[in-house]
Amino acid sequence: MNHSKLIKQMWTLGIRDKQLISIIKQMLKAPITLPNGEIIYPDKGTPQGGILSPLLSNIVLNELDWWISSQWETIPTQKEYKVVVKPNGTESRTIAHRQLRKTTKLKEMYIVRYADDFKIFCRYRSDANKIFIAVKQWLSERLKLQISEEKSKVINLKKNYSEFLGFKLKAVKKSKKYAVRCHMSDDAVKRETQKLIKQVKIIQRPADYKEEYKSISRYNSMVIGIHNYYQIATNINLDCSKIGRQITTITENRLWQRMKKTSNEQEAIRNKYIMKKYGKSKQMRFVNNIPFVPIAYIQTRNPMYKKRSVNKYTPSGREEIHKSLGVNLTILHKLMNNPVIGKTIKYADNRISLYSAQNGKCAITGIVLNFEDIHCHHKIPLKLKGTDRYDNLVIVHQKVHKLIHTNNADKIRQYLEELKLTQPMLNKLNKLRLLAETTVI
Repeated sequence: MNHSKLIKQMWTLGIRDKQLISIIKQMLKAPITLPNGEIIYPDKGTPQGGILSPLLSNIVLNELDWWISSQWETIPTQKEYKVVVKPNGTESRTIAHRQLRKTTKLKEMYIVRYADDFKIFCRYRSDANKIFIAVKQWLSERLKLQISEEKSKVINLKKNYSEFLGFKLKAVKKSKKYAVRCHMSDDAVKRETQKLIKQVKIIQRPADYKEEYKSISRYNSMVIGIHNYYQIATNINLDCSKIGRQITTITENRLWQRMKKTSNEQEAIRNKYIMKKYGKSKQMRFVNNIPFVPIAYIQTRNPMYKKRSVNKYTPSGREEIHKSLGVNLTILHKLMNNPVIGKTIKYADNRISLYSAQNGKCAITGIVLNFEDIHCHHKIPLKLKGTDRYDNLVIVHQKVHKLIHTNNADKIRQYLEELKLTQPMLNKLNKLRLLAETTVI
């Protein structure tokens, strides 16, 4: 990435705060210490792993997106053709494209890009070969970028797989048309298998029950992460089954004394998400009553097109996001503009996040809260060495908050009459009272 070109592109986009640009320049030229101790100051590229790098790569390659689009998708035509707007807001120029195929020799192409990794899809190999050279030349002359010769090539998707973002894709004949066959890439399968095996070895010899619980929870989060990312692959069940066979062999050898097929009811209730998502699987196992998520239990999920209007960088786009959250925007803005005096920034941020996560409802009663009634309670109070972490906070009604902390019998009776708590609500309340070291009601 050429630094001078990047700054010019930012200026053209409308980013003209000179102080901000100066800060970005300093980040780009941050010194790098080599293994031999030598310090160098880069004049191109962005810091590896830097939080700003993906955004800067999007700024640089934004020109590439528009250039590829202008060659076919959005190319102007002499005659105006009807544009169909799909439910997600995407504009379809099918009629115009049909006429372009008939009356011109333009090369049909579509780009799919994520940061600096992209694919260009073409209809014919002859077109692909020409476009490959053209894009390579355009990147070099216009953006001062060189492509990776090892990773960049023309592939016939009807005959070979092509890898992209941890997936491998192929076009297979289905009836009279072609459909996508998609797997985890071979490297991804190998990498994820090794990570899970390493975690199982950590679970094998924990220091105590607390460490065992943490290491199993870590393993479960890794499995759920794999499922959430790769579930849109059409053949993900085959890939996860392959990983599962290796993991099963390892766990049976290392955890057989502690692993069981069933657990007591109380532990199952504690892990509602896991039990809801994986509880029906015959592969479900428990290590000392702690759920152990089966890697092979997964089904393909069809990727859903996001509405194009959803965009966190525009007022209308942010409004679409907040609509999907199901929370009162006015109250959300009040929470943002009225932090609790004397509390940390982490507390303020987590209070807002919890309000959205709980859909603006009290965690005990389930009622929708007005701004004045919103209290953010520390499950383990600060005086008992509790923290402002997200998992130590919960949004409750102000009267519920008072009820959690009071031991006054008259006050307890008064709040119970006003709130009219059911037994399940009371059970939740008592859990919070125990953590706050107040007596159970």
